Amino acid sequence: MKKSIKHIFLGGLFIASLSACNKKLDLTPVSSISDANYWRTPDQFDAFVSGLHTRFRGHNNAFQVLGEMRADVFGTEPGNASTFTGEATQGIERLWQQTLDLDNPGVSNFGGFYTNIVQLNLLISKLNTTNIVTTENKDYYLGVAHGMRAFYYFQLVRTWGDVVIQTEPVVSIDISNLAKPASKADEVMALIKDDINKSLTAFGTNYGFRQTRSYWSKAATQMLKAEVFLWTANRGGGNADANTALGSLTDIQTNIPSLTLLNNYTTVFASGNKGNNEIIFASRYLLNESSLFIAGTYLPQTGLLANFYDSAGNRPFNVTADNWGGLLRAPVTVAAFRKFDDKDSRKWASIQPAYNRPSPGVYVIAGAFAQKFQGEQNAGSRVYTNDFPIYRYADLLLLKAEAKVLLGQSPATELNLVRTRAYGANYAESTYGFPNQAIDTDAKEAILRERLYEFVFEGKRWYDLRRMGDSYVFEHTTVLPADAYKLLWPIDRSSLTNNRALTQTKGYPAF
Repeated sequence: MKKSIKHIFLGGLFIASLSACNKKLDLTPVSSISDANYWRTPDQFDAFVSGLHTRFRGHNNAFQVLGEMRADVFGTEPGNASTFTGEATQGIERLWQQTLDLDNPGVSNFGGFYTNIVQLNLLISKLNTTNIVTTENKDYYLGVAHGMRAFYYFQLVRTWGDVVIQTEPVVSIDISNLAKPASKADEVMALIKDDINKSLTAFGTNYGFRQTRSYWSKAATQMLKAEVFLWTANRGGGNADANTALGSLTDIQTNIPSLTLLNNYTTVFASGNKGNNEIIFASRYLLNESSLFIAGTYLPQTGLLANFYDSAGNRPFNVTADNWGGLLRAPVTVAAFRKFDDKDSRKWASIQPAYNRPSPGVYVIAGAFAQKFQGEQNAGSRVYTNDFPIYRYADLLLLKAEAKVLLGQSPATELNLVRTRAYGANYAESTYGFPNQAIDTDAKEAILRERLYEFVFEGKRWYDLRRMGDSYVFEHTTVLPADAYKLLWPIDRSSLTNNRALTQTKGYPAF
C-alpha cells in the first residue's frame, strides 16, 4: 500500500523530517502551519525570503570545504600527522591527501543543499501564482530565487558532476517512489544557465542591494553568470562564453559605479564594516545571533597556542589577546604561508604564523593558521561575527582579467588594481605590476596566484584550479593525473543507501 505524508512549514523556514527515508536529498518541507494557510500576506513572503538566506548561511561551511580544503592551502607538515599545536586532524586530512571514499566523503548529503533548493522551488511556485506581493518585491524575490538556485546547482555540478535535478515544489512525498536518478552534468549546466537568465529577467533594471548586501541581488547573479561562463569557456565554449562572462562583469561596473576596492585589505572583512563598498554579496553574522563557522576547524586552542611565539611582535602568544578558542583540524601549511610575498599586506592580514623560540631572538616557524576572520571581543571571549563574502569587487576584477586573457586581451588594468591595494606603500609598478613579475609570463598562472593571495579562506582556490582546467589541479594539488576521477567527489554511503537510483561517482569503488 502506498503511503503519502503531507508536510507544512513554519515562519518561512522548512525543517526536514522523514530523516530515515529522506535523509539523502531532503526533498520535503515540514512544520506546524499548513501550506494553504501561509502564503496570505506580503510579510509572510518577506519572512520566507529571510529564511532562505538564513539557510544559505548555514551552508557556508560546506561551501568552504568544497571550494578550498582539497587545494594547496591546508595540511600538516611533512613527517607530522598532527597539527603544529599537537591537535589531531580527525579525518580532515583526507581532504588534502585526496583519500576520500563513500565512508569518508568529506561532505555528506550533497552539502545539505537540497534542503534549500526545495524551498526555492516552493517560493518560485508561490510567487508565480500570487497577486498579494508588490510587483517590485515579486520581481526581486524571483530574481533571488532563480539566482540562488543556480548557485546551489553550480556547487553541485562542479563537485559531483551528475546530480539530481529537482525544480518542482515538494509538498508531499510518496515513500514507495522516493528514488530519483541523477541527471547528466550537461543537463544541470543547462538548468543553471536557464535559471541565471530567469533571475536577470526578473531583476530587470533593479541593481539595488537589500539588507546591506546580505541578500542575493542582480549583481550576485551577474557574478555567478561570469563564473559559469568562464567554466564553460574552458570546456569548449571558447571566446563566445568568455565574451559573455566579460559582458556580465562590465554590466556590474557600469550600473553599480559605487563598487570599489577598499584602501585597506583588512577592513573588507572587519566585523564593524559590514556591507562595505567592496562587498557584492555576503552572508551576515551578528553578535548574539550567529557565529561564523571558522573556530571548529581552522583555529587553535588558546592554551596550546600559548606555547608558541609571534615573531613579528617578538612575544609569546597569550590567552588574553590571542584567545582564538578553536580546534585546529586544518592548519595552513608553512609552504602555503611562504608563497606570499612579505611586502604583500594580504599575507599578514590572512595568515598567522606561529614560531618556536629555541633561544632569545631566534625563531623557527612551527606552523600557521587562518586569521582573516578575527571576529570581535565580547566579555573576554572572541566571537566570530565577520560576514562571509561570497562575491566582492576584487573577485569581479580578477574574473574580468581571466576573461580578457581567454580573449587574448591584456589583464593589466584589473591585476594592477588588485596588486596596488595589496602592496600599498610598497607598490612599485616596475616590480609588482603586470607584466613585470616573473609569473606574468603565464597570465593564467599569474591570475591563479593572485586569486590565491586575495581569496584564501574564502572557499575559492579548488574551484579556481578546476575552472582553469585539469592540468592546474594536477600541478597545484596532490591529485595525480592517474587519479583524474578524484577531480570529482565521492557520494557518501548514506546517500546511496537512501536513494538507490543514485550511482557512485565514476572511479570510486561502487556501492
